[in-house]
Amino acid sequence: MVVSMVSLGCAKNLVDSERMLALIQEAGYTLAADPADAEIAIVNTCGFIQSAKEEAIDTILELAELKKAGSLKKIVVTGCLAERYKEEVAEQFPEADAVIGIGDQPEIVRVLNEITEGLRVTQFAPKNCMPLTGDRIIATLPFMAYLKIAEGCSNGCTYCAIPAIRGKFRSVPMEDVLAEAQSLAGSGVTELLVIAQDTTRYGEDLYGVSRLPELLKALCKIDGFRWIRVLYCYPERISDELIGVIAEEPKIVKYMDIPVQHCNDEVLKNMRRKCTAEMLRALFAKLRSRIPDITLRTTLLVGFPGETDEQFNELAEFVQEMRFDRMGCFAYSEEEGTVAARMENQVDEDIRQHRAELLMEQQMQIAAELNAERVGTETEAVIEDYDSEAGFWLARTAADAPEIDGRLYLAGLPEQYAVGQYVTVRITSTVDDYDLMGEVTVS
Repeated sequence: MVVSMVSLGCAKNLVDSERMLALIQEAGYTLAADPADAEIAIVNTCGFIQSAKEEAIDTILELAELKKAGSLKKIVVTGCLAERYKEEVAEQFPEADAVIGIGDQPEIVRVLNEITEGLRVTQFAPKNCMPLTGDRIIATLPFMAYLKIAEGCSNGCTYCAIPAIRGKFRSVPMEDVLAEAQSLAGSGVTELLVIAQDTTRYGEDLYGVSRLPELLKALCKIDGFRWIRVLYCYPERISDELIGVIAEEPKIVKYMDIPVQHCNDEVLKNMRRKCTAEMLRALFAKLRSRIPDITLRTTLLVGFPGETDEQFNELAEFVQEMRFDRMGCFAYSEEEGTVAARMENQVDEDIRQHRAELLMEQQMQIAAELNAERVGTETEAVIEDYDSEAGFWLARTAADAPEIDGRLYLAGLPEQYAVGQYVTVRITSTVDDYDLMGEVTVS
Protein backbone atom coordinates (compact mmCIF):
# COMPACT_ATOMS: atom_id res chain seq x y z
CA MET A 1 0.00 0.00 0.00
CA VAL A 2 1.00 3.63 -0.50
CA VAL A 3 1.74 5.70 2.62
CA SER A 4 2.10 9.47 2.98
CA MET A 5 3.47 11.38 5.97
CA VAL A 6 2.28 14.84 7.03
CA SER A 7 4.78 16.25 9.54
CA LEU A 8 3.66 19.31 11.51
CA GLY A 9 5.44 21.57 13.96
CA CYS A 10 9.15 21.77 14.64
CA ALA A 11 12.21 20.25 13.02
CA LYS A 12 12.56 17.87 15.95
CA ASN A 13 9.19 16.40 14.99
CA LEU A 14 10.37 16.17 11.39
CA VAL A 15 13.29 13.96 12.43
CA ASP A 16 10.80 11.62 14.13
CA SER A 17 8.77 11.52 10.90
CA GLU A 18 11.89 10.72 8.87
CA ARG A 19 12.66 7.78 11.15
CA MET A 20 9.13 6.41 10.77
CA LEU A 21 9.40 6.79 6.98
CA ALA A 22 12.57 4.69 6.96
CA LEU A 23 10.85 1.90 8.92
CA ILE A 24 7.81 2.03 6.64
CA GLN A 25 9.83 1.86 3.44
CA GLU A 26 12.00 -0.95 4.78
CA ALA A 27 8.82 -2.94 5.48
CA GLY A 28 7.85 -2.75 1.81
CA TYR A 29 5.31 0.05 1.78
CA THR A 30 5.47 2.63 -1.01
CA LEU A 31 5.87 6.29 -0.03
CA ALA A 32 4.06 9.27 -1.55
CA ALA A 33 4.55 12.95 -0.80
CA ASP A 34 0.87 13.89 -1.19
CA PRO A 35 -1.83 12.24 0.97
CA ALA A 36 -4.17 12.52 -2.04
CA ASP A 37 -1.94 9.96 -3.78
CA ALA A 38 -1.86 7.57 -0.83
CA GLU A 39 -4.01 4.88 0.73
CA ILE A 40 -2.68 5.51 4.25
CA ALA A 41 -1.89 8.94 5.69
CA ILE A 42 0.09 9.48 8.88
CA VAL A 43 -0.07 12.88 10.55
CA ASN A 44 2.71 13.56 13.04
CA THR A 45 1.10 16.36 15.02
CA CYS A 46 2.30 19.28 17.09
CA GLY A 47 0.45 20.19 20.28
CA PHE A 48 2.68 22.80 21.87
CA ILE A 49 0.44 25.88 21.78
CA GLN A 50 -3.11 26.69 20.71
CA SER A 51 -2.26 27.62 17.12
CA ALA A 52 -0.33 24.37 16.67
CA LYS A 53 -3.24 22.36 18.05
CA GLU A 54 -5.62 24.09 15.68
CA GLU A 55 -3.36 23.31 12.72
CA ALA A 56 -3.20 19.66 13.76
CA ILE A 57 -6.96 19.40 14.11
CA ASP A 58 -7.52 21.07 10.74
CA THR A 59 -5.09 18.63 9.11
CA ILE A 60 -6.84 15.61 10.60
CA LEU A 61 -10.19 16.92 9.36
CA GLU A 62 -8.76 17.50 5.87
CA LEU A 63 -7.52 13.92 5.79
CA ALA A 64 -10.93 12.77 6.98
CA GLU A 65 -12.48 14.49 3.95
CA LEU A 66 -10.06 12.64 1.67
CA LYS A 67 -11.04 9.41 3.35
CA LYS A 68 -14.73 10.21 2.91
CA ALA A 69 -14.11 10.85 -0.79
CA GLY A 70 -12.67 7.35 -1.05
CA SER A 71 -9.13 7.98 -2.22
CA LEU A 72 -7.66 7.62 1.26
CA LYS A 73 -8.39 4.41 3.16
CA LYS A 74 -6.67 4.76 6.54
CA ILE A 75 -5.51 7.57 8.85
CA VAL A 76 -2.90 7.36 11.64
CA VAL A 77 -2.53 10.18 14.18
CA THR A 78 0.62 10.42 16.28
CA GLY A 79 2.96 13.08 17.67
CA CYS A 80 2.53 15.68 20.38
CA LEU A 81 -1.23 16.24 20.09
CA ALA A 82 -1.89 12.50 20.35
CA GLU A 83 0.59 12.14 23.21
CA ARG A 84 -0.85 15.07 25.12
CA TYR A 85 -4.55 14.29 24.77
CA LYS A 86 -4.47 10.52 24.15
CA GLU A 87 -8.01 9.12 24.55
CA GLU A 88 -9.63 12.49 23.77
CA VAL A 89 -8.07 12.47 20.29
CA ALA A 90 -9.16 8.85 19.75
CA GLU A 91 -12.72 9.66 20.82
CA GLN A 92 -13.10 12.96 18.95
CA PHE A 93 -11.67 11.68 15.67
CA PRO A 94 -13.40 8.39 14.86
CA GLU A 95 -12.08 8.78 11.30
CA ALA A 96 -8.61 7.95 12.65
CA ASP A 97 -7.85 4.25 12.33
CA ALA A 98 -4.95 4.56 14.77
CA VAL A 99 -4.04 7.06 17.48
CA ILE A 100 -0.63 6.34 18.97
CA GLY A 101 1.77 8.11 21.32
CA ILE A 102 5.33 9.15 20.59
CA GLY A 103 6.63 6.04 22.34
CA ASP A 104 4.78 3.86 19.82
CA GLN A 105 6.43 5.35 16.74
CA PRO A 106 9.07 2.56 16.58
CA GLU A 107 6.10 0.19 16.15
CA ILE A 108 4.63 2.11 13.22
CA VAL A 109 4.93 -0.83 10.81
CA ARG A 110 2.99 -3.12 13.14
CA VAL A 111 0.35 -0.39 13.54
CA LEU A 112 0.02 -0.08 9.75
CA ASN A 113 -0.26 -3.84 9.36
CA GLU A 114 -3.00 -4.01 11.98
CA ILE A 115 -5.13 -1.20 10.55
CA THR A 116 -4.90 -2.68 7.04
CA GLU A 117 -6.38 -5.83 8.56
CA GLY A 118 -9.36 -3.82 9.80
CA LEU A 119 -8.33 -3.24 13.41
CA ARG A 120 -8.49 0.13 15.15
CA VAL A 121 -5.35 0.83 17.21
CA THR A 122 -5.18 3.10 20.25
CA GLN A 123 -2.02 2.75 22.31
CA PHE A 124 0.36 4.92 24.31
CA ALA A 125 3.70 3.42 25.27
CA PRO A 126 5.95 5.21 27.78
CA LYS A 127 7.58 8.35 26.36
CA ASN A 128 11.07 6.95 26.84
CA CYS A 129 10.28 4.27 24.27
CA MET A 130 10.80 7.00 21.67
CA PRO A 131 14.16 6.05 20.12
CA LEU A 132 17.06 8.47 20.18
CA THR A 133 18.59 7.07 17.00
CA GLY A 134 17.55 5.26 13.85
CA ASP A 135 17.70 5.27 10.07
CA ARG A 136 16.00 8.18 8.33
CA ILE A 137 14.61 9.15 4.96
CA ILE A 138 15.56 12.81 4.65
CA ALA A 139 12.46 14.88 3.87
CA THR A 140 14.24 18.22 3.53
CA LEU A 141 16.20 19.46 0.53
CA PRO A 142 18.86 16.79 -0.13
CA PHE A 143 21.86 18.95 0.79
CA MET A 144 20.62 19.76 4.32
CA ALA A 145 19.50 17.76 7.34
CA TYR A 146 18.65 18.23 10.98
CA LEU A 147 20.67 16.40 13.62
CA LYS A 148 18.65 15.88 16.80
CA ILE A 149 21.07 15.51 19.71
CA ALA A 150 18.54 15.16 22.53
CA GLU A 151 14.89 14.41 23.22
CA GLY A 152 12.56 16.04 25.75
CA CYS A 153 13.18 18.90 28.17
CA SER A 154 13.87 19.34 31.88
CA ASN A 155 13.98 23.13 32.10
CA GLY A 156 10.53 23.44 33.66
CA CYS A 157 9.47 26.83 32.28
CA THR A 158 6.09 27.61 33.82
CA TYR A 159 4.32 28.29 30.50
CA CYS A 160 5.55 25.25 28.62
CA ALA A 161 3.89 21.86 28.12
CA ILE A 162 6.86 20.23 26.37
CA PRO A 163 8.22 18.33 29.42
CA ALA A 164 4.77 16.82 30.00
CA ILE A 165 4.47 15.87 26.34
CA ARG A 166 7.99 14.72 25.46
CA GLY A 167 9.40 13.73 28.85
CA LYS A 168 12.68 14.55 30.56
CA PHE A 169 15.75 15.70 28.67
CA ARG A 170 17.65 12.72 27.23
CA SER A 171 20.90 13.28 25.37
CA VAL A 172 21.90 11.02 22.51
CA PRO A 173 25.28 9.43 23.34
CA MET A 174 28.03 11.29 21.53
CA GLU A 175 29.23 8.26 19.60
CA ASP A 176 25.71 7.79 18.21
CA VAL A 177 25.41 11.46 17.26
CA LEU A 178 28.71 11.33 15.40
CA ALA A 179 27.82 8.09 13.65
CA GLU A 180 24.56 9.61 12.39
CA ALA A 181 26.35 12.78 11.32
CA GLN A 182 28.93 10.72 9.43
CA SER A 183 26.11 8.89 7.65
CA LEU A 184 24.43 12.17 6.70
CA ALA A 185 27.69 13.56 5.33
CA GLY A 186 28.16 10.37 3.34
CA SER A 187 24.73 10.80 1.77
CA GLY A 188 25.61 14.26 0.44
CA VAL A 189 24.44 16.53 3.26
CA THR A 190 26.52 19.71 3.32
CA GLU A 191 24.45 21.82 5.75
CA LEU A 192 23.91 20.29 9.17
CA LEU A 193 21.47 21.86 11.64
CA VAL A 194 22.07 20.80 15.24
CA ILE A 195 18.81 20.77 17.21
CA ALA A 196 17.27 19.81 20.55
CA GLN A 197 14.80 21.51 22.84
CA ASP A 198 17.90 22.98 24.50
CA THR A 199 21.11 22.23 22.60
CA THR A 200 23.24 23.93 25.26
CA ARG A 201 22.16 21.30 27.80
CA TYR A 202 23.53 18.50 25.66
CA GLY A 203 25.33 15.83 27.66
CA GLU A 204 24.52 17.05 31.17
CA ASP A 205 22.36 13.99 31.88
CA LEU A 206 24.97 11.54 30.53
CA TYR A 207 28.29 13.16 31.38
CA GLY A 208 27.51 15.60 34.19
CA VAL A 209 28.46 18.67 32.14
CA SER A 210 27.48 20.16 28.82
CA ARG A 211 29.54 18.63 26.04
CA LEU A 212 28.10 20.71 23.19
CA PRO A 213 31.46 22.45 22.53
CA GLU A 214 33.22 19.09 22.29
CA LEU A 215 30.48 17.71 20.05
CA LEU A 216 30.68 20.68 17.68
CA LYS A 217 34.45 20.32 17.37
CA ALA A 218 34.02 16.65 16.48
CA LEU A 219 31.30 17.45 13.92
CA CYS A 220 33.62 19.97 12.26
CA LYS A 221 36.16 17.20 11.66
CA ILE A 222 33.71 15.23 9.49
CA ASP A 223 34.44 15.64 5.79
CA GLY A 224 31.55 16.89 3.67
CA PHE A 225 29.92 19.47 5.91
CA ARG A 226 30.24 23.07 4.76
CA TRP A 227 27.81 24.76 7.14
CA ILE A 228 27.04 23.59 10.69
CA ARG A 229 24.29 25.61 12.31
CA VAL A 230 23.41 25.44 16.04
CA LEU A 231 19.81 26.20 17.02
CA TYR A 232 17.91 26.65 20.31
CA CYS A 233 20.68 27.77 22.69
CA TYR A 234 19.48 28.78 26.14
CA PRO A 235 21.22 32.00 27.25
CA GLU A 236 22.22 30.90 30.75
CA ARG A 237 24.16 27.92 29.35
CA ILE A 238 26.13 29.74 26.65
CA SER A 239 29.65 29.36 28.03
CA ASP A 240 32.87 31.09 27.02
CA GLU A 241 34.02 27.70 25.71
CA LEU A 242 30.99 27.43 23.43
CA ILE A 243 31.44 31.00 22.18
CA GLY A 244 35.07 30.21 21.44
CA VAL A 245 34.20 27.13 19.39
CA ILE A 246 31.60 29.01 17.33
CA ALA A 247 34.03 31.88 16.79
CA GLU A 248 36.99 29.72 15.81
CA GLU A 249 35.55 26.84 13.78
CA PRO A 250 35.12 27.94 10.14
CA LYS A 251 32.43 25.33 9.40
CA ILE A 252 30.13 26.67 12.13
CA VAL A 253 28.04 29.49 10.69
CA LYS A 254 28.10 32.61 12.82
CA TYR A 255 24.43 32.39 13.72
CA MET A 256 22.82 31.69 17.08
CA ASP A 257 19.17 31.15 17.90
CA ILE A 258 18.78 32.18 21.56
CA PRO A 259 15.19 32.22 22.88
CA VAL A 260 15.07 34.75 25.73
CA GLN A 261 11.24 35.12 26.03
CA HIS A 262 11.40 38.41 27.98
CA CYS A 263 13.75 40.91 29.61
CA ASN A 264 11.85 42.04 32.70
CA ASP A 265 13.32 40.36 35.76
CA GLU A 266 9.99 39.75 37.49
CA VAL A 267 8.43 38.23 34.39
CA LEU A 268 11.50 36.06 33.80
CA LYS A 269 11.36 34.85 37.40
CA ASN A 270 7.67 33.98 37.08
CA MET A 271 8.43 32.14 33.84
CA ARG A 272 11.10 30.22 35.77
CA ARG A 273 13.75 31.37 33.35
CA LYS A 274 17.29 31.46 34.67
CA CYS A 275 18.31 34.88 33.31
CA THR A 276 18.03 38.54 34.18
CA ALA A 277 18.07 41.59 31.92
CA GLU A 278 21.59 42.36 33.05
CA MET A 279 22.77 38.84 32.13
CA LEU A 280 21.12 39.06 28.71
CA ARG A 281 22.67 42.40 27.87
CA ALA A 282 26.09 41.15 28.96
CA LEU A 283 25.70 37.97 26.89
CA PHE A 284 24.72 39.73 23.67
CA ALA A 285 27.50 42.28 24.12
CA LYS A 286 30.01 39.46 24.59
CA LEU A 287 28.76 37.57 21.55
CA ARG A 288 29.00 40.62 19.32
CA SER A 289 32.46 41.40 20.69
CA ARG A 290 33.84 37.85 20.28
CA ILE A 291 32.04 37.15 16.98
CA PRO A 292 31.65 40.52 15.23
CA ASP A 293 29.77 39.12 12.21
CA ILE A 294 27.33 37.02 14.24
CA THR A 295 23.64 36.87 13.33
CA LEU A 296 21.42 36.78 16.43
CA ARG A 297 17.90 35.36 16.43
CA THR A 298 15.60 35.31 19.45
CA THR A 299 12.05 34.41 20.43
CA LEU A 300 9.85 36.47 22.74
CA LEU A 301 6.66 35.69 24.64
CA VAL A 302 4.24 38.52 25.46
CA GLY A 303 1.06 38.59 27.50
CA PHE A 304 2.40 36.24 30.18
CA PRO A 305 0.16 36.27 33.31
CA GLY A 306 0.61 39.53 35.19
CA GLU A 307 2.61 41.27 32.46
CA THR A 308 1.92 44.98 32.91
CA ASP A 309 2.01 47.74 30.33
CA GLU A 310 5.24 48.94 31.92
CA GLN A 311 6.85 45.50 31.64
CA PHE A 312 5.78 45.21 28.02
CA ASN A 313 7.19 48.66 27.28
CA GLU A 314 10.45 47.60 28.89
CA LEU A 315 10.56 44.63 26.51
CA ALA A 316 9.87 46.89 23.51
CA GLU A 317 12.75 49.16 24.58
CA PHE A 318 14.97 46.09 24.98
CA VAL A 319 14.17 44.97 21.41
CA GLN A 320 15.00 48.43 20.10
CA GLU A 321 18.25 48.44 22.05
CA MET A 322 19.38 44.92 21.09
CA ARG A 323 18.46 45.21 17.39
CA PHE A 324 18.21 41.47 16.85
CA ASP A 325 18.89 40.36 13.29
CA ARG A 326 16.01 37.88 13.46
CA MET A 327 13.12 37.68 15.91
CA GLY A 328 9.90 35.80 16.46
CA CYS A 329 7.23 36.88 18.93
CA PHE A 330 4.38 34.78 20.27
CA ALA A 331 1.34 35.75 22.27
CA TYR A 332 1.19 33.70 25.47
CA SER A 333 -0.98 30.60 25.12
CA GLU A 334 -2.71 29.41 28.28
CA GLU A 335 -1.84 25.71 28.26
CA GLU A 336 -3.68 23.37 30.60
CA GLY A 337 -1.46 21.48 33.01
CA THR A 338 1.19 24.20 33.17
CA VAL A 339 2.01 26.28 36.23
CA ALA A 340 1.30 29.50 34.35
CA ALA A 341 -2.23 28.41 33.47
CA ARG A 342 -3.03 28.37 37.20
CA MET A 343 -1.63 31.84 37.81
CA GLU A 344 -3.88 34.76 38.57
CA ASN A 345 -3.93 37.93 36.48
CA GLN A 346 -4.22 36.22 33.10
CA VAL A 347 -3.82 38.89 30.43
CA ASP A 348 -6.76 39.44 28.10
CA GLU A 349 -6.35 37.54 24.81
CA ASP A 350 -6.81 40.67 22.69
CA ILE A 351 -4.08 42.46 24.64
CA ARG A 352 -1.71 39.51 24.18
CA GLN A 353 -2.23 39.48 20.42
CA HIS A 354 -1.94 43.27 20.16
CA ARG A 355 1.36 43.26 22.05
CA ALA A 356 2.75 40.55 19.80
CA GLU A 357 1.73 42.53 16.71
CA LEU A 358 3.34 45.69 18.06
CA LEU A 359 6.66 43.96 18.70
CA MET A 360 6.69 42.31 15.28
CA GLU A 361 5.95 45.64 13.59
CA GLN A 362 8.86 47.12 15.52
CA GLN A 363 11.11 44.23 14.51
CA MET A 364 10.10 44.55 10.84
CA GLN A 365 11.45 48.09 10.85
CA ILE A 366 14.69 46.97 12.50
CA ALA A 367 15.04 44.09 10.03
CA ALA A 368 14.49 46.46 7.09
CA GLU A 369 17.20 48.79 8.37
CA LEU A 370 19.65 45.92 8.94
CA ASN A 371 18.95 44.50 5.49
CA ALA A 372 19.55 47.90 3.91
CA GLU A 373 22.97 47.92 5.58
CA ARG A 374 23.79 44.63 3.81
CA VAL A 375 23.35 46.13 0.33
CA GLY A 376 26.74 46.20 -1.39
CA THR A 377 28.28 43.49 0.80
CA GLU A 378 29.35 40.02 -0.33
CA THR A 379 28.36 36.79 1.37
CA GLU A 380 28.09 33.07 0.79
CA ALA A 381 24.74 31.55 -0.11
CA VAL A 382 23.32 28.15 -1.01
CA ILE A 383 20.94 27.59 -3.93
CA GLU A 384 17.59 26.11 -2.86
CA ASP A 385 15.13 26.29 -5.77
CA TYR A 386 14.24 27.87 -9.10
CA ASP A 387 11.07 29.92 -9.51
CA SER A 388 10.19 29.38 -13.17
CA GLU A 389 7.36 31.93 -13.12
CA ALA A 390 9.47 34.75 -11.71
CA GLY A 391 12.67 33.66 -13.45
CA PHE A 392 14.74 33.78 -10.29
CA TRP A 393 16.78 31.30 -8.34
CA LEU A 394 15.95 31.18 -4.63
CA ALA A 395 18.89 31.02 -2.27
CA ARG A 396 19.68 31.43 1.42
CA THR A 397 22.67 33.04 3.09
CA ALA A 398 24.55 31.71 6.08
CA ALA A 399 22.71 34.35 8.12
CA ASP A 400 19.36 32.68 7.42
CA ALA A 401 18.08 29.41 8.85
CA PRO A 402 15.74 27.37 6.64
CA GLU A 403 11.99 27.97 6.84
CA ILE A 404 12.11 30.73 9.49
CA ASP A 405 14.34 33.45 8.03
CA GLY A 406 14.63 35.42 4.78
CA ARG A 407 15.34 34.42 1.19
CA LEU A 408 17.75 35.69 -1.42
CA TYR A 409 16.65 36.14 -5.06
CA LEU A 410 19.23 35.61 -7.82
CA ALA A 411 18.78 36.14 -11.54
CA GLY A 412 19.90 33.28 -13.75
CA LEU A 413 18.91 30.73 -16.36
CA PRO A 414 17.27 27.47 -15.19
CA GLU A 415 20.39 25.48 -16.09
CA GLN A 416 22.83 27.99 -14.61
CA TYR A 417 22.90 26.68 -11.04
CA ALA A 418 21.99 23.56 -9.10
CA VAL A 419 20.14 23.01 -5.83
CA GLY A 420 22.71 22.68 -3.08
CA GLN A 421 25.36 24.69 -4.90
CA TYR A 422 27.24 27.26 -2.80
CA VAL A 423 27.95 30.61 -4.41
CA THR A 424 29.37 33.98 -3.42
CA VAL A 425 26.88 36.78 -3.95
CA ARG A 426 26.81 40.55 -3.77
CA ILE A 427 23.66 41.95 -2.18
CA THR A 428 22.21 44.49 -4.64
CA SER A 429 18.92 45.55 -3.04
CA THR A 430 16.22 44.71 -0.52
CA VAL A 431 13.01 43.04 -1.68
CA ASP A 432 10.89 43.57 1.41
CA ASP A 433 11.48 43.69 5.15
CA TYR A 434 13.16 40.28 5.22
CA ASP A 435 14.23 39.21 1.70
CA LEU A 436 17.11 40.37 -0.49
CA MET A 437 18.14 40.56 -4.14
CA GLY A 438 21.67 39.65 -5.19
CA GLU A 439 24.00 38.70 -7.99
CA VAL A 440 26.48 35.85 -8.11
CA THR A 441 30.12 36.91 -8.14
CA VAL A 442 31.72 33.47 -7.69
CA SER A 443 30.05 30.15 -8.50
